[in-house]
Amino acid sequence: QVQLVESGGGLVQAGGSLRVSCAASGRAFSSSTMAWFRQAPGKEREFVAAVVWSVDHTYYADSVKGRFTISRDRAKNTVYLQMNSLRPEDTAVYFCAAARFTGVKTTAVEYDYWGQGTQVTVSS
Repeated sequence: QVQLVESGGGLVQAGGSLRVSCAASGRAFSSSTMAWFRQAPGKEREFVAAVVWSVDHTYYADSVKGRFTISRDRAKNTVYLQMNSLRPEDTAVYFCAAARFTGVKTTAVEYDYWGQGTQVTVSS
């Protein structure tokens, strides 16, 4: 049973920083891609960032490039999303996702496992 558990969301002022974490368990993720998506009220879930676990290759949505950093800790089986220079439009529920197989994946349908989400709110 794969489990993804997010933590670290909260309320922050515009321009501030926040780090969210995703602890993964239940399978080996060495041949997987893991990602962060977000969903704002009334909007579709959108890709934020991903990491190809085995080679530590990362890629980002244009809207967060240069401000957000995704990273992974092999020993802890945990993925992080460091968010800097936050903007009110970054407000959303942030979801961790994992795909069974590796590769560059930027759409929600390509991911097999999902966490419950953590709320990030950026005030202006």
